[in-house]
Amino acid sequence: MHPPDPATYRFCPLCASPLERKVVKEGEPRRPACEDCGFVAYSNPRLAAGAIAVVDGGIVLLKRANEPQKGRWVFPGGFVERGEEVSAAAIRETLEEVRLRVGLTGILDAYSFPGQDVVIVVYAAHVLSGRPEVGDETEAVACFKPEDIPWEELGFDTTRAALRDYLRRFYPLVRVPRGL
Repeated sequence: MHPPDPATYRFCPLCASPLERKVVKEGEPRRPACEDCGFVAYSNPRLAAGAIAVVDGGIVLLKRANEPQKGRWVFPGGFVERGEEVSAAAIRETLEEVRLRVGLTGILDAYSFPGQDVVIVVYAAHVLSGRPEVGDETEAVACFKPEDIPWEELGFDTTRAALRDYLRRFYPLVRVPRGL
């Protein structure tokens, strides 16, 4: 469960005064703002991190056990905790979800899509230890050869975009389906 969108706040979380919707800066939308203490409720995207790793020539993907996208294939990833480094979140999520200890070789890219409130930073990773196993929030784990990725069964736009970019960078001879 996620906290409520700050744009829906009716009372100030700092001083409990009623909030008024007003334009704080010219050209920006109306936002809940407190006349008493100056608090402004900004509705910012949430930050997530993920990692794409290869084991025995196959890209490690997990089948989600929970909504959203339950039963769909994704790479390990999840939300960054307050105060956590983004790279540490990618490492933590990979260990929790597929039981692999990974090192990060670099940022693949950061992904966001219009109308979605998540920005995900995706890393290329190498396995330090472990074998892929079902972990937290995971229904199944598999290692897909690049040409065998189940494109029609992937969850999230970011999964498709990151895998497409990963293949283009590290497997340039593999054909990526059109329309992704």
